[in-house]
Amino acid sequence: MSYPLSIAPMLDRTDRHYRYMMRQITAKTLLYTEMITAAAIIFGNKERHLNYSEVELPLAIQLAGDNPKQLAEAAVIAKKWGYSEINLNVGCPSGRVQNANFGACLMAKPKLVAELVSTMKDAVNLPITVKHRIGIDELDSYDDMKVFVEALLLAKVDRLTIHARKAWLSGLSPKANRNVPPLRYNEVYKLKEEIPELMIEINGGIITLAQAKEHLQYVDAVMIGRAAYDNPFMFLEADAEFFGVQARAKTRREVIEAMCQYIDELREKDVYLSYISKHMLKMFTAIPGAKAWRRHISENSHKKGAGSEVILQAMAFIPDEILEARV
Repeated sequence: MSYPLSIAPMLDRTDRHYRYMMRQITAKTLLYTEMITAAAIIFGNKERHLNYSEVELPLAIQLAGDNPKQLAEAAVIAKKWGYSEINLNVGCPSGRVQNANFGACLMAKPKLVAELVSTMKDAVNLPITVKHRIGIDELDSYDDMKVFVEALLLAKVDRLTIHARKAWLSGLSPKANRNVPPLRYNEVYKLKEEIPELMIEINGGIITLAQAKEHLQYVDAVMIGRAAYDNPFMFLEADAEFFGVQARAKTRREVIEAMCQYIDELREKDVYLSYISKHMLKMFTAIPGAKAWRRHISENSHKKGAGSEVILQAMAFIPDEILEARV
C-alpha cells in the first residue's frame, strides 16, 4: 500500500506512547519507530525495542547500520514482529552515528547502501525504503544525488524519503542540520520527473497539511517531522484529506479521554505517567489555556502514583469550545 502522508521517525519522540496518541487522531497516516540499530535488535532487549500496540499499525521500523548480514537479520526479526515496512536511515548526521558508519555518511557509499537494500529485500517480502538527504558536504549537487538514487533504483528500493536539505557532517549540530542548509524542493521534484517509476516522498520544512497537499502535485508522498510533534491535532483532518476515508471524527476531549484510559491500563503495568504525558504537552499549541495545561502536567506527572487524573485536571484549563470541536 502507498501512503501519501507519514510522520517522520524522531529520536526520543516517536516512541510507542506518542504513536498510540497519534492513532487516536489519524488512523491511516504511516507512523515510524525511532531509529534502532540492527545490532540493538539482534543482541539487545527485543521487547523494549520492538513492542507496540496493534492500533499503531501501519507502522514502519527505521533501522540503522552498515552490515548487510546484520540488517537482513534485523529485517527478519522485524517482519516476525509484524511491522508494515522497513526503512533504512541514511540521513542522520550526528557524530555518534557517523562514528558507527551509518546515517548520512553512507550517502558517500551508494554501492554499499544498494547492497544493504538488496540484502534486506532478499531476506523479507516487506517494502524496503530509504530515508536520506539531498546531499552531504561537497557531494551535494543534483548529479551527485542522482548517482546515489540510481544505485538504489537498481537495488529495487521501494520508496525514497528525501530530506530536501543537504547535511554537513562536521561543523553543524544535528539540530542546525535540520534548519540551516537551505531547502531545495525543486531538485526532489526534478528527480521524480526524471525517474517517474520511483516512489518519492519529500521531507523537510513542511509544517501544515496544506503545504503537504501542494507538494503532492510533484511527488508521491509527504513526510512531516517536528510539526507533527509540536501540533499533533493538525492531523485530525489527515484521513479525510489524504486517504479519502472518513476522519476519525473525535473531539479533542475524546482523544484525551482515550489517552487517559491508556494511561490507566499502563499504570497497572508500572509505566510512569511522565513517559506518556510528555508527548501530550503540545496538544494545544497556540490555544488559550495551553500554558496552564503544560504547566500542570509538567509539575504533577512525576509524582508518585500519578495517573490520568493529572490529565483530566489539566483539561479544565482548555475552553470547552476547543475540546468539543469536531473536524
